[in-house]
Amino acid sequence: MDDNRLLHDPPLSSLEEYMAVGGGNGLAGARHVGSKATIEEITAAGLRGRGGAGFPTGVKWRSVASGASGTRYAVCNAAEGEPGTFKDRALLRANPYAVIEGLLIAAETVGATEAFLAMKASFTPELEAVRRALTEIEEADWLGGITITVVTGPEEYLFGEEKALLEVIEGKEPLPRWLPPYLHGLFSTGPQLGWQAAPSPDPAALSEEGGPDPNPTLVNNAETLAQAAWIMANGRDAFRSLGTEESPGTVICTIVGDVAAPGVVEVPMGTTLREVLQRCGGPKEGHRIKAVFPGVANAVLGEAALDTPLTYEDMEAAGSGLGAGGFIVYDDSACMVEVVHTLSRFLWVESCGQCPPCKLGSGAITAALDRIRTGGGSDADLDTIEEHLRIVTDGNRCYLPVQEQTLVSSVLRTFPEDVAAHLDGWCPSSRREIPTPKLVDLVGGEATYDPRQELKRPDWTYAD
Repeated sequence: MDDNRLLHDPPLSSLEEYMAVGGGNGLAGARHVGSKATIEEITAAGLRGRGGAGFPTGVKWRSVASGASGTRYAVCNAAEGEPGTFKDRALLRANPYAVIEGLLIAAETVGATEAFLAMKASFTPELEAVRRALTEIEEADWLGGITITVVTGPEEYLFGEEKALLEVIEGKEPLPRWLPPYLHGLFSTGPQLGWQAAPSPDPAALSEEGGPDPNPTLVNNAETLAQAAWIMANGRDAFRSLGTEESPGTVICTIVGDVAAPGVVEVPMGTTLREVLQRCGGPKEGHRIKAVFPGVANAVLGEAALDTPLTYEDMEAAGSGLGAGGFIVYDDSACMVEVVHTLSRFLWVESCGQCPPCKLGSGAITAALDRIRTGGGSDADLDTIEEHLRIVTDGNRCYLPVQEQTLVSSVLRTFPEDVAAHLDGWCPSSRREIPTPKLVDLVGGEATYDPRQELKRPDWTYAD
């Protein structure tokens, strides 16, 4: 049975093709029933954000629509950069129309007349697809007075963090603000809460309370918006016909690493992790799966957890999380000390440095793991790691140090034998290079990782 609702194969190449499969019905329906009923439909469907946090979409839309004074904006976050994740790019290649339709529905629902679609400048095929689709949609008169601007940004991982995303749209570096977008949105002239100062508020822009308007801003992931368009075209009951009661619908998953055929698949929520891995060929011949990382935002899953259903509640019960549906697989030839060092280094390098416990702590943890990895470690290094894991999240502006804390501690807890062996001077697995699984392409069963990531330094420059 083909459960694909969003990932069309072959990709949709024209607005006409999209309309032939129901495209545009969601936008027409949302405009017909109005903002309140649209929020009620999205809420009743049980859609949760597919960008990682799993926050109820209807609740987020309602908070922006009924938020404080000011100009409202809507933003599509398509700047994915988490290791092991490619699902937004696969969606934009296969069906950019659904993402744009969802963004239009979201903007109209929260009262925004200006919307932004943000992605990395390096996403060349996706940018071409989006710009082509946007031109067709504009010519078909779908915009209804809403302006959509495509924004391109840097390679940094934090570009995909919603508060840093707003900074990039405003022409600044991807350095997270303190407050979430619904409290401190785009082009707000509020108090200095970012890294770079905002201009002083014009008296005419002050709210009735005498403070600057916060400009509540809605930020949704690309897949979330496409799912919302599908719901408004097909209804809550159809959406809930797949998945589970608490996690309805489908989810787009990326599978890379030690599997026979890495790829992107769309499956009903509740499908087990093992089934999804089998969709990508399962483990390579002669090997068994040792560990699966749901990106770098959640705890590692060992072999015993492979039958966990892919739902928010089941993944949480397993001690991990669904995240953005990106899964990095390692088989029994991989050393977990090598793996955790690689992933910890990614987070250290990508940390922006605004919060010293995060930048210094992730650096110290990575250095200690490197000493253990190369055979020069001791119990003192474990003490160093434990101490920094305890304080790395102090004063954090974003989730990155929580990721460091969660990921590293879960590996040490789940694979203590690998760590102990390294402290004894030997490695229980075959030593092989463990590259950072930051994807630049994923097609035809082959994953291409960014070779420059290994050269990236903590100040976001690259070694020669």
